[in-house]
Amino acid sequence: MTSSVFPADSPKDADRRLWLGAATVAGGAGLVGTAVPFVASLAPSEKARALGAPVDVDVGSLRPGELRTLEWRGTPVFVLRRTPEMIGALARHDALLADPQSLRSEQPEAARNALRSSRPDLAVIEAVCTHLGCVPTFRPTPGSPDIGAQWPGGFYCPCHGSKFDLAGRVFKNVPAPTNLTVPPHRFLSEAVLSIGADPGA
Repeated sequence: MTSSVFPADSPKDADRRLWLGAATVAGGAGLVGTAVPFVASLAPSEKARALGAPVDVDVGSLRPGELRTLEWRGTPVFVLRRTPEMIGALARHDALLADPQSLRSEQPEAARNALRSSRPDLAVIEAVCTHLGCVPTFRPTPGSPDIGAQWPGGFYCPCHGSKFDLAGRVFKNVPAPTNLTVPPHRFLSEAVLSIGADPGA
């Protein structure tokens, strides 16, 4: 009687091992090919990624005159606690501004006012120059040899010389065409600001 089991060193056993190995590799490749599209389908859509999740910020520790920079949707955002002096100065240089009433600018309805803010002491402004997208520097001290004697304090873009006041309003005769953007935001409490949250929620 002949045994149906081949010796380990027989050519038929080697062939069988080769075919089993090939079948395993093919099966693994098929599993990966099926799993990758499935896992990719669970990822957030491009639209969801573009909208971005809101970012909560503790503004309770922000001192008067202090600026904090954070990131929302890959964009830097300035959060500035304005002093009473800063707030008062914003009403005294409208003649220097290209759009003092922010009629051609982007801001939530609650920030459609002279201070471009839902709270006078807190400015929330995207730190992206509306000319070519550079990040302006914070230059709060009035008068400046390199910016000009009439400089009331604000944000200065060193790339091409665009100037914005402490409400993000653009000055006349600079490359930037519009005021800095105010992102959607709302206050969850006296000390917590949510950037990207629906202001009406």
